[in-house]
Amino acid sequence: MNYTSRYGLEFNPFIKNSKDVLVETNDYKELIFRLNYLVQTKGFGVLTGGPGRGKTTMIRHWVKSLNQSAYKVIYIPMSTLTVMEFYRQLAEALGLEAYHRKSDNFKAIQKAIERYTIEKRMTLIIILDEANYLRNGILNDLKILFNFEMDSSDQAVVLLAGLPQLNNTFNLAIHEPLKQRIVMNYHIENLNKEESRKYIQEKLKGAGCHQQVFEASAIEAIINVSNGVPRLINQLCNKSLLAGNNRNQNIIDTDTVMMAFNDNELG
Repeated sequence: MNYTSRYGLEFNPFIKNSKDVLVETNDYKELIFRLNYLVQTKGFGVLTGGPGRGKTTMIRHWVKSLNQSAYKVIYIPMSTLTVMEFYRQLAEALGLEAYHRKSDNFKAIQKAIERYTIEKRMTLIIILDEANYLRNGILNDLKILFNFEMDSSDQAVVLLAGLPQLNNTFNLAIHEPLKQRIVMNYHIENLNKEESRKYIQEKLKGAGCHQQVFEASAIEAIINVSNGVPRLINQLCNKSLLAGNNRNQNIIDTDTVMMAFNDNELG
């Protein structure tokens, strides 16, 4: 029997699918409120959280909710970019032909930002993911690049998302000018036990499930082992579904969860 059929699932909600089941946790609701505030005020925002806490997923769902005629969103993963690569990527994302000199790209990017704001009446939202890997050269340029009318107005939104050490970077004296420009800073915590339980239930419900899949003790085991990290919950639930099906279990028990945990080496 196919494991999705055995457990009454239209699809597996614990792996990446075209159908993404969003669970609106307390962190998600608070983050959406703050992001909406950020786009109204404009300026710099910072989002941090440990690996697997769902930062990128939350941002992606928020972006989908935005009016595309009012907002232009640019997403740049920052893990390996040099300063020049950053300028080139940003220029190309704005529909510009990148120059070889940084100063030329700088001027062209500023003009493009002003064009979006004044002529197109659109808010530019630039999302820099994995921002904990940002080089000092890029951070030093960000405040200057988005400085308009002698620093009297913000004409774009810059959201920096990354691991918690990003905040340590902003605490360095060299980045104090940029830190002072941050208007929104939010840190995503692990899910507590109640939220973790709801997370699993909402994922199953979103996949069309109307039957019991996990014993209560099995869910407790998943919560304890994953420590409330959504990515680990997903991995463990996925492995448990596969293991439970292989063991011909219609309801997954604690032994199967622990076997899945040991096989997956989640710890």
